[in-house]
Formats: sequence, structure tokens, C-alpha cells
Amino acid sequence: MIDEQTFRRDADRALEALKQSLITAEEDGGFEVEENSGVLNVVFDDPKGKFVFTPNTPVRQIWISALSTSFKLDWVDGGFILPKTGEDLRNLSQRLLQEHTGDTDITLA
Repeated sequence: MIDEQTFRRDADRALEALKQSLITAEEDGGFEVEENSGVLNVVFDDPKGKFVFTPNTPVRQIWISALSTSFKLDWVDGGFILPKTGEDLRNLSQRLLQEHTGDTDITLA
């Protein structure tokens, strides 16, 4: 397990990169990105909904609450990965956005 300082640094970088990708996509994606104390929120108007991206320092994971499910990403080889599918943070987030909105054109760079 990585130490707390390394986790915080890497989680902050990963969430900041995700935030920038979400901000770029939000105008055409039909959602709004908000950040509050290191937690990212993606708020949807139609259909209504909210995704929450949270670093969980004690277990060294990034948690995503989306589509009535909790996704727990582990630090693996330099990135946060969902063990069940092997998706990284960006690809998983893109898939969840597409599933929620029904818009397969949403892409996160």
C-alpha cells in the first residue's frame, strides 16, 4: 500500500486531470462540474442525477458514487483502476457519463 502523502498527491493529480476533462466536456454533455474541498460533483439536469468523486485516504482508493452504485478504484501501476473491469478513472467516468445521459458521443480527453 502506498503511503498517505503519496496517495494524497496522486489522488489530487488524478482528480484534477479528471476535473479538467469534465469541464471541457460539460458544455456539450449536459452536466455541470463542481469542486468542494477535494470532492468532485457532476450534476445533471436531464435526466436528474449527481455523481460524486471522493478520495478515500484510509483505504487509498478513489470512490465514485454514480448510477446508484459505489465504484472503488485502487492504485495500480501509476493509475486508479476499477479492479472488476480494469477501467482507469477517466475511462470509467466516461462510460458512466454516457450511460447516465444516453449520449455515446461524450468523451473525456
